[in-house]
Amino acid sequence: MKDTIYVVTGAAGHLGSYIVQALLHQGARVRALLLAGERMPSFIVKSDLLSLYTGDIRNKDSLEPLFEATGDAFIIVIHCAGIISISKKKNPFIYDVNVGGTRNILEACKAHNVKRLVYISSVHALPLLPKGQVMREISFFSPENVHGQYAKTKAEATQLVLDAAKGGLDAVVVHPAGIIGPHASDTGNISCMLKDFAGGRFRIGVRGAFDFVDVRDVTEGVLLAVQKGKCGECYILSNGLINLKEFFSTFSEEAKLQPIKLYLPFFLAKAAAPFAELYYKLSRKTPVFTRYSLMTLTENALFSHEKATRELGYSTRDLRSTMHDIAVWLKAIPSK
Repeated sequence: MKDTIYVVTGAAGHLGSYIVQALLHQGARVRALLLAGERMPSFIVKSDLLSLYTGDIRNKDSLEPLFEATGDAFIIVIHCAGIISISKKKNPFIYDVNVGGTRNILEACKAHNVKRLVYISSVHALPLLPKGQVMREISFFSPENVHGQYAKTKAEATQLVLDAAKGGLDAVVVHPAGIIGPHASDTGNISCMLKDFAGGRFRIGVRGAFDFVDVRDVTEGVLLAVQKGKCGECYILSNGLINLKEFFSTFSEEAKLQPIKLYLPFFLAKAAAPFAELYYKLSRKTPVFTRYSLMTLTENALFSHEKATRELGYSTRDLRSTMHDIAVWLKAIPSK
């Protein structure tokens, strides 16, 4: 039986690092792509099976070493690298990474006869349906059908992957919902929000809801997509609609913190958002709430993972379990 080599882009990110860890646990050989200056998170155990490569998906030449000296091994690429943004302002860097970088990955997959590509898209690439209607997988994506630069870039990149699948590349797409869990980086707005809450710096909430899913469940879903996903198909890796009050109340209970007592109505939060965005910009901190993220929290977020459950065997854990593990992790982080 042929050996298999896994190439993971965005390997130092929250999801990418968990995927690397899971693959190493399975005894798989992994080539992890990092940006210059990045390091793998400390929870990743050093292993002879893990090889680190420095590169940038925007630079095609920097991707070539990932595919060298593979012999006759099967190569499976898990493309996690991408930029998440909750800002309404356009940023060429986001497009260059999410769309241009994905295009480069697709070209590299074709050039090196990759056995399978799993692309990490997002539920934000799906067109919004009216509130109360459940959103499921679709077969065509267009930036014209979604709002916000992040959603538009993920929609365009997803369609590039599906077009490549039609052209002969064995490619599968997964759409995670809002990923949460231990070992999240400081660049994620949800992780920063929970860290601020745990540190007593976040005492006022906003009303709204979204679909939050544990990073470990998404990791399992991605690996199931590698094994069982059908070429050219998409799979939503969601959990369920979670009200923000339940979200914070559950975390406060598991972290043994005082619960948030004041939740701002949407119109007040929206009025304050521009000032908050200015504060984040001037202080160079990761934004927690912006006008775009507030809009997301008030729109429809009913996503179905029934297809992934039926075809892949995907399953999720309950919110309390996730919040307990986040609380334990945050408590173990040395205070600064």
